[in-house]
Amino acid sequence: MSDTTARLRLPTLRAGQAQKELTHNEALALIDLLLHPAVTGFAVDSPPAAPEPGASWVVGPAPTGDWAGHADSLAGWTEGGWRFVAPIEGMTVWIRERAIAACYAGGTWRIGEIAATRVSVDGARVLGPRQAGVPDPAGGDVIDIEARAALSALLAALRNHGLIFP
Repeated sequence: MSDTTARLRLPTLRAGQAQKELTHNEALALIDLLLHPAVTGFAVDSPPAAPEPGASWVVGPAPTGDWAGHADSLAGWTEGGWRFVAPIEGMTVWIRERAIAACYAGGTWRIGEIAATRVSVDGARVLGPRQAGVPDPAGGDVIDIEARAALSALLAALRNHGLIFP
């Protein structure tokens, strides 16, 4: 059996291990950092001078000091010092100062991006997949007919996207 979990590298207990409470407490400190992370700062390269226990940050691309070697990681300050967790695909954090989420995808943090197949409000589709574009009016002898056709196509597209309702 490994000394850490496969995905988040949390420490595990071993049979016959002395002072199991140290390993257990380390795992709890990391779980506390990872469970619903809300970070104080995002893409910060220098650790703060006087962090509060429980506060966390997403480390920037060129970290210095105690954060050196932990680019893009989640850094949390505990009574025992800094704890770091390397990001994994799909990890999401809430950035308090900006009131927005960031997700780690494709090897980088993506701020405020939402990927979905549709958006529903109270069970009603509000946004859906992109539909065919509305063509510009072209040709025709009577401007009024072209204008009505273009408006009808525009209204149909807006309805298909769930942006307006009949």
